[in-house]
Amino acid sequence: MFKRVLFSFGALLVLLYAAALGVLYFKQRDFQYEPIGEVWSLTDTALSGVEAVAIPTADSGVINGWFKAPAPGQPTIVFYKGNAKSFGEEHERFERWTSEGYGFLGFDYRGFPASPGQISQETILADALSAFDWLSARSPDIVIWGRSLGSGPATYVASQRVSRALILETPYTSTVDVAAERYWYMPVGLLMHDQFPLKQWILDVDEPVFVGHGTEDRTIAVHHGQAVYAMAPNPGALWIEPGAGHSDLWKAGIGNRVNAFLAQVAP
Repeated sequence: MFKRVLFSFGALLVLLYAAALGVLYFKQRDFQYEPIGEVWSLTDTALSGVEAVAIPTADSGVINGWFKAPAPGQPTIVFYKGNAKSFGEEHERFERWTSEGYGFLGFDYRGFPASPGQISQETILADALSAFDWLSARSPDIVIWGRSLGSGPATYVASQRVSRALILETPYTSTVDVAAERYWYMPVGLLMHDQFPLKQWILDVDEPVFVGHGTEDRTIAVHHGQAVYAMAPNPGALWIEPGAGHSDLWKAGIGNRVNAFLAQVAP
């Protein structure tokens, strides 16, 4: 009787684990992305002289964003946003950049609030390249800036195009590496569709690289940023902020750090 009970309990655990694997496989993008948030209007910000733009993608989609041309002699920052909400949430960055003379292009990947479509690694990378190519026709001096999720497409674009510098804010070595740390009890390497192998793309980046990370980042651990910087062929600057979490670097002064870095990097 004891053996039968033990066998039944083991069989139940196997069935529950298999069910969990099925949910993780078929619903994984619901776990990976957080495309919920308010679509901001330019009138809700302190920005001026900025235009709303609709950028066609190479695969017949459209991404929506904001564009501001730079002051003479200044670069334009193409900003690859993080995972949650819409790009307009970052309007404080854009307001500071424009006050300092930088141009900028911010946008939502397809499937995020301001841009209709479906989210996948394929569409995010296509959107990232389309945004850069659209911008390069208007501003030849470009700085690529990727935050969190956006560090992957930013690095991919830098491996395919030429820019002044690559700025990576709280980057990962790959999203599957992050998932494996979080779901160590699941074979995520076999299940995960969108793995964003930044650690492969960084090897083909010629631009000088700036990496910023916080020691108390609980979303993407600081060792990811340190590893990415160590792999960069052209490492420029590494800033590790003690006590900073995943969303703290802007208030902690990454803007000042990047300004000093860019002042040393020729167009």
